[in-house]
Amino acid sequence: MSHTLSRWALPAGIDELLPDQARRVEALRARLLAQFAQHGYQLVIPPIVEFVDSLLVGAGRDLALDTLTMTDGVTGRSLGLRADMTPQIARIDAHSLPTVAERRLCYLGTVVRARPDGLGGSRTPMQVGAELYGVGGVEGDLEIIELMLDVLRDAGVPELVLDLGHVDIFGALAAEAGLTAAQEEAARDALQRKSRGDLLAVLQAASVSPAVQTALLALLDLNGVWNEVLPRARAALGSMVSAAVRDGLDRLNQVAAVIAAHHAAVTVLIDLAELHGYHYQTGLVFAAYARGVGRELARGGRYDDIGAVFGRARPATGFSTDVRELLRFAPVEAAAPVPIYAPADYQDTALRARVAALRAEGRVVVMTAQPIPAEACQLVRASDDSSWQLIENSNHG
Repeated sequence: MSHTLSRWALPAGIDELLPDQARRVEALRARLLAQFAQHGYQLVIPPIVEFVDSLLVGAGRDLALDTLTMTDGVTGRSLGLRADMTPQIARIDAHSLPTVAERRLCYLGTVVRARPDGLGGSRTPMQVGAELYGVGGVEGDLEIIELMLDVLRDAGVPELVLDLGHVDIFGALAAEAGLTAAQEEAARDALQRKSRGDLLAVLQAASVSPAVQTALLALLDLNGVWNEVLPRARAALGSMVSAAVRDGLDRLNQVAAVIAAHHAAVTVLIDLAELHGYHYQTGLVFAAYARGVGRELARGGRYDDIGAVFGRARPATGFSTDVRELLRFAPVEAAAPVPIYAPADYQDTALRARVAALRAEGRVVVMTAQPIPAEACQLVRASDDSSWQLIENSNHG
C-alpha cells in the first residue's frame, strides 16, 4: 500500500500549481513583465538545460552543489538543469547579442535546485529578474534597486525593507589584513554568522595588526538604519588606507540617501557583514524584505565583468525574485469566468459558429458530451431549430 501511495508523492521542495493557483500566477507574471517592459527591459527566454561547463563558469561556480546534472544522449557531454538564470543572461549579453553601450534584459522561468535552501523554499522557484549591463556608476545601482522596489510594490508587497551591503569593504580589509584565501573564507563565514569569537580566532591566528583587526571586528556591529550606521562606519573604518573602503561607504551613502528621499514607505538598512554572493559580487549587494516575513523576497547586486568568461567583460548589476513567493501578497483576482456549456455536436454548423463567436468575445465555452445541468450557462437549440440560444444562469456576472 505504501509503495502505491508513494507514486502520488512529489520530491521534497517540488510542488505543482493547480488551476486557481496557476491562474493567479499567470496574472501576476503578466503584470511583472509589463512592469519590466515599461522600464525598457527586453524579455529573453534562456533554455532550461545547458552544458554544465557553460552553466558553472564564472559566477555560476557557486551553483555546482545546486545543479542537477545528466548526460547528453547526443554528445555524451554533461548537461545541467539551470539552478539560477543570471549566468545565462550574462552569456546572452556577451555572446548572443550585438555589442551596445547599455543593455537591459529581463527574464522569467522555472529553475531547478538539487537541494532545499533550508528555509522551506521551493526547489523549483519561478525566477523573475532584470539585468543591467554597461552602467558602472551609482546610476546603475539606483535603476535596478528602484525597479525591484516598483516590481515588489506592484505585486502588493507592503512595508518594504531594503537591506544594503558592500562586499568590497570586507574584501579590502581582508586584503589589508594579508589573509590567505582559506583565512578569508573563514573570516567571511564568521561574519555572516555574526560570530565574534570565531572571527577573532581567525584574525589572531593570522597575526592581523590591531588596527585592521579592530576594523574587521567592527563590521559585526555596523548594521541598522542607514543614516545611523554610516557615521559609525566612517568613524570605525575611516583610518583604513584602502580607497575601496571609502568608495564603498560613499556608494552606500549615495544609494541609501536617494532611496530614503524618494521612497518614504521603504525602510533602508545597512549591514556591512552581509556578504552573500561574495565569490562573484563586486560591490553593492542588496535584499528586499517585507515586515513579518522571515525570508528575503528579492536579492541582487553588482557583479561587474560577469560576462568575461563569455568574451565580454563590462559592468553589470541585477536582481531576481520568485513569482510564487510574491503570490502571497498579490490581490486575489476575480473568480474564473463562468463557463458556457454546449453539447459536443461537432457536425452542427450553426452550433460551431455560435461557439466560435462567443469565444471570440472572450467567453469560455465548453463543449461536453456529459449531461448539462439545468442551472448552468448553456447553449440550447432555439425553437426554430436552426440556431442556438444562450441561457445565462443567475450567477453569471
